[in-house]
Amino acid sequence: MLRDTFPATRNAALSRLTQFAPRAGHAYASGRNTDPGPDHAGAVSKLSPYLRYRMLTEQEVVGATLGQHSLPAAEKYVQEVLWRTYWKGWLEMRPSVWTQYQQERDRQRDSFPNARAIRSAEAGETGIEGFDDWARELVQTGYLHNHARMWFASIWIFTLRLPWALGADFFLRHLVDADAASNTLSWRWVAGLQTAGKTYLATADNIARYTNGRFVPKGLATVASMPADVSTPALRPLPQAAFFDAHKPAYLLVTSEDMHPESVFGAPAKIIGASILVDPETLWGDNARAFVAATTNDVTERVGNAFKCPTTLLGNLDSAALIAQARAAGAEQIVTSYAPTGPVANALSGIAPILAAEGVTLVQVRRAWDENFWPHATKGFFPFKENIPKILRVRTT
Repeated sequence: MLRDTFPATRNAALSRLTQFAPRAGHAYASGRNTDPGPDHAGAVSKLSPYLRYRMLTEQEVVGATLGQHSLPAAEKYVQEVLWRTYWKGWLEMRPSVWTQYQQERDRQRDSFPNARAIRSAEAGETGIEGFDDWARELVQTGYLHNHARMWFASIWIFTLRLPWALGADFFLRHLVDADAASNTLSWRWVAGLQTAGKTYLATADNIARYTNGRFVPKGLATVASMPADVSTPALRPLPQAAFFDAHKPAYLLVTSEDMHPESVFGAPAKIIGASILVDPETLWGDNARAFVAATTNDVTERVGNAFKCPTTLLGNLDSAALIAQARAAGAEQIVTSYAPTGPVANALSGIAPILAAEGVTLVQVRRAWDENFWPHATKGFFPFKENIPKILRVRTT
């Protein structure tokens, strides 16, 4: 079912974008909150897996949208795409929030006294209408409508009184678009930890309205009791982007963080060999792993065609194998798209000193999109969105 819902090729993603773009204005704005169920077409684009792994880029999606609508007409959809960019930039300047989350998740796994309640919630056996359906839908399909994700998180935290970090973990283990920034920070937002004191409380009326009456859950919490506070660390500057000498022969490493390197390393880059990393340890669950594994033929073909170079698969981030491949190709450096906070970033930071000790430089190249937007993710989304028209350089009137 995953393969049918999200065909793992760039052409399939582009086709979906082409079909959706005409509906990215009023149709999206008026219908985006409605979750009609997995068997019915809705107003949302279902482009999130392609954006998550950058088989499509945010720039492409926003560009296609603004090619058919003015920014005011498509504001809601453009902002939805930019939320992903905002979350990544916000976490990149506060990476210890990701570490805190992992520590809290592990602590709750070991200490939460009601493991049975967790199992019931994950299995969709709580007796709460809607919630149980979404739990099963998530496991079966790897996807949930964004509004359903919010309702589910709210019920998990405030009605069932379960640890938010274990709910975020449940999503990471099953979402095909599982992402360290968007997932963790969205759960923090629902819980009232992201924007201090601002919680999201699901109500039966709201759920009934936006599921077209499919679900009218009873017994939902009427008060949002915030979890124990998790402090938010001070802002740190964005890591400085690495200098990429495009005139030196380079070996390309493609990771699941950016599967469209053609739009990062164009002319005059001298890419003389490439490896596609397909490491299940850098992903969380079977749905994400299956999707990324299914992309490999498509990515390998595109990279080979774009750079006219031999391309291989790399099953894990083995520094010795990577060095050997780069040297065999005659490369003077290894280049890869910048990996934001998360498992791939951790893996790259782990091998960088090993490569350096062998005289091999690892260069992470950050996209201009991120360079332009991330520095504005210092506070909440509303100050961030004020900069969107200026950065996109489009008129708002």
